[in-house]
Amino acid sequence: MPESGVSRAQHTHIPTDRTGIRTASGPTVTTTAAARRTGLLVTLVLGGLTALPPLSMDMYLPALPAVTDALHAPAATVQLTLTACLGGMALGQVVVGPMSDRWGRRRPLLLGMVVYVLATALCVFAPTTELLIGFRLLQGLAGAAGIVIARAVVRDMYDGVEMARFFSTLMLISGVAPVIAPLIGGQVLRFTDWRGIFAVLTVVGVLLTLVVWEWLHETLPPEERHTGGVGDALRTMRGLLGDRTFTGYMVAGSLAFAALFAYVSASPFVVQEIYGASPQTFSLLFGINSIGLITVGQINGKVLVGRISLDKALGFGLGVIVLAATALLLMTSGVFGDVGLVPVAAGLFVLMSAMGLAMPNTNALALMRTKHAAGSASALLGTSSFLIGAVASPLVGIAGDATAVPMAVVQLVCAVGAMACFLCLCRPWQRGGARV
Repeated sequence: MPESGVSRAQHTHIPTDRTGIRTASGPTVTTTAAARRTGLLVTLVLGGLTALPPLSMDMYLPALPAVTDALHAPAATVQLTLTACLGGMALGQVVVGPMSDRWGRRRPLLLGMVVYVLATALCVFAPTTELLIGFRLLQGLAGAAGIVIARAVVRDMYDGVEMARFFSTLMLISGVAPVIAPLIGGQVLRFTDWRGIFAVLTVVGVLLTLVVWEWLHETLPPEERHTGGVGDALRTMRGLLGDRTFTGYMVAGSLAFAALFAYVSASPFVVQEIYGASPQTFSLLFGINSIGLITVGQINGKVLVGRISLDKALGFGLGVIVLAATALLLMTSGVFGDVGLVPVAAGLFVLMSAMGLAMPNTNALALMRTKHAAGSASALLGTSSFLIGAVASPLVGIAGDATAVPMAVVQLVCAVGAMACFLCLCRPWQRGGARV
């Protein structure tokens, strides 16, 4: 493995700045153009790593009926290929996070990317549903490396306001992935069968692995790494969970993510089956809501961060989510009569857009407290979000497909829970409203 940019700079006694740009006499002589190019490159690499898991999940969605026919398996069994990938992503983060704290970011990331490529290639040739489920589990376990290490790298490179801004920028990149992934999958199916989707993902994985190898430098210096084994990693995680404020941000962010996941799981039913919209209308509304989330995320990073405290932005976002979920419950339960699709779609748009304030700020505020163990902290944040989201997802259909009330109830419970964690565990007023 070639040496990273950080290690090369150390061996030649050439200083580097925080983005890994080597200079002749320190970061002060780094040109603005070079800094922008390197910052853009790091952003694109980390954005690609964050977007790969959603691509792996959502590109495959249009192919589910074809897999059912091709492998002669029940639809419920084929659905387990999605569950296996999601479960792998949740569990993989717990493993990869501590690994990255011990051995640095590059080696675990490259190992994860190589395994991801191999697992995805095996999916292409899977002869049975059972083997496909196993390969998808391995794909999720390996793909988790990109999620957890991308967050840890951001924590290594940035702090405070700059970290919150970078998370908002990542949201712009990674937020597009779930929107375009089914469209890409549908286009791939025009030219090949479901196996071709995994072939495309294999190629994407290979390209991203090469990009990481060449351009993503090591960001965790050897002197800041943990040297203990599994026991030390477990003690570190226990210590993080013992931090009331960190746990508050973690659970608040996970519950907000669960409210979003409830929308993703239920919206095809709600929009098409209950309110009678066409698939094209559903796709349009899904895209508009995603644009709202991304836009608010960019407003958070470019306008709000540095002007008001992250806690105030987070509190406002969670408050809007609670209000939107309350309105959705009142509308879907018939309190205002038969309101139709437009008001419900407007409520979903407001709820989704407010996620642009909740999600990047919970990550930033939690990771600000964990400079000593960013990998383990990132693992806990990701695993908590995926597990709570996975629990919330099936609850939206508990009353069948004739009512949208379960979706609204799940969203409201998650939103109120997130606000309660923020107020009772994080207690932002005790930190004096600092603008970080």
